[in-house]
Amino acid sequence: MGILSIILFMPVIGALLIVLIPASNVRLTKYTAFVFTLIPLMLSLYLFGSYDRMSGGFQFEEFAQWIPAINANYHIGVDGLSLSLVLLTTLLSFISVLVSWKTSFRPRAFFAWLLLLETSILGVFVSLDLLLFFIFWEIELIPMYFLIALWGSGRREYSAIKYVLYTLFGGAFMLAGILSLYFTAGTFSVVELYQTDFSLLAQALPLAATFFLFFIGFAVKLPVFPFHTWLPDAHTDAPTAASIMLAGSLIKMGGYGMFRICLGLFPDEAQHYAPLILALAVVNIVYGGAITLKQTDIKRLIAYSSVSHMGFVLLGLFALSELSLLGASLQLISHGLITGLLFAVTGILIHNTHERHIKKLGGLARQVPVLTAIFVVGGVGAMAVPGTSGFIAEVTVFLGAFSTSVVSSAPVFTLISLTGILLAAAYILTTLLKVFFGPPKPTFDHVHDVTLMEKIYCGVLVVCIFAIGLYPKLIIDILEPVVASMALLWGG
Repeated sequence: MGILSIILFMPVIGALLIVLIPASNVRLTKYTAFVFTLIPLMLSLYLFGSYDRMSGGFQFEEFAQWIPAINANYHIGVDGLSLSLVLLTTLLSFISVLVSWKTSFRPRAFFAWLLLLETSILGVFVSLDLLLFFIFWEIELIPMYFLIALWGSGRREYSAIKYVLYTLFGGAFMLAGILSLYFTAGTFSVVELYQTDFSLLAQALPLAATFFLFFIGFAVKLPVFPFHTWLPDAHTDAPTAASIMLAGSLIKMGGYGMFRICLGLFPDEAQHYAPLILALAVVNIVYGGAITLKQTDIKRLIAYSSVSHMGFVLLGLFALSELSLLGASLQLISHGLITGLLFAVTGILIHNTHERHIKKLGGLARQVPVLTAIFVVGGVGAMAVPGTSGFIAEVTVFLGAFSTSVVSSAPVFTLISLTGILLAAAYILTTLLKVFFGPPKPTFDHVHDVTLMEKIYCGVLVVCIFAIGLYPKLIIDILEPVVASMALLWGG
């Protein structure tokens, strides 16, 4: 078993061990989850440092026959983009365990589902076989459903079922696309499909239809308007750890799938339909930002902000230039860190104040100054203030999309999407003003500030946000080879 398989299956082993632990031993349960998320994180850091940035391409590949009768194989590997997302996922999974340290309701089941969720997300990012990719994509439904339905709040059952139905809907389209490719090309291998001349298969394979089968499947997960309505409900009612994983890693599966499959396998269709998809990106950015301004629940506000920020990913991907693709890739990583931080600190805020409605909060800067400072960092990152990863990601998307020569209408869509920056500033600054500043309310005089553990895991995310913002070469070096090879499909 290679190191990538160890990273992939270590959380499952931890989940199985947790199930065997006596229910009364909560301490051992938590430390088992701690260890079996820390090990994949450390190994991911090792792979990130060991990746050959000069040669690029898929590395650390592992291959074994799985179902020979249909030519399906256990084939995994990573390039610069997927390795970055693996590292992001292992980091957020580890932090999610720390965030959940105070969980008292059925902790064994909670941590077991959380670990299984990590493996299912990692499986999507490392799979180089489309059938394997799809299986991991669908497995993720099970742990997320239970995490929301059992440990969530509000309309948790409704939100969990809605999430499952939307994801199954998207998965059905994606499966149809996978089967179309298989019956035409005779393989599930992503590497082999990249080497296939689809122009020779055009008569047997309706390329445009297959492109949209995949696009719809990924659009539900990203999410893209009008498939976005599951996201605010799921975020609002999910426990904090599930919200961190959902916003930080899980919705990145949609952007990753578009990059890997929609662009990588259907470059002509991507270019032809780019104006339509860029229009959807603008709707995501502007509508998402505008509706965020109307929110009174702080978790729902952050959820809708994700709809807007994922619009920047869509804009960068379908502007189809090397620089815009780099920006979209950076936005996937940056948004995971920033939103992970915002949901983590919001979870602390709700736990300590027992209040989530913005209008009922206020003046907390004097009562919880450290928590306020951490939220401000997440906020300025979401506003793309210079020095943060959000700035580097969004400015790269804008520059790449505005200067692209592949899609002639992209500059117009880019100019309209700049509205999203103003909207982000409006809803973040308004939230900071209403929640943390102004006269303090005596109701919250008893509220305590963040603990040492909370300072540590929030501090890690803060450091990552500023590290990428101040020294973007740290992540750009590993992303550039993969986006450069992708841009060659359009002569970029």
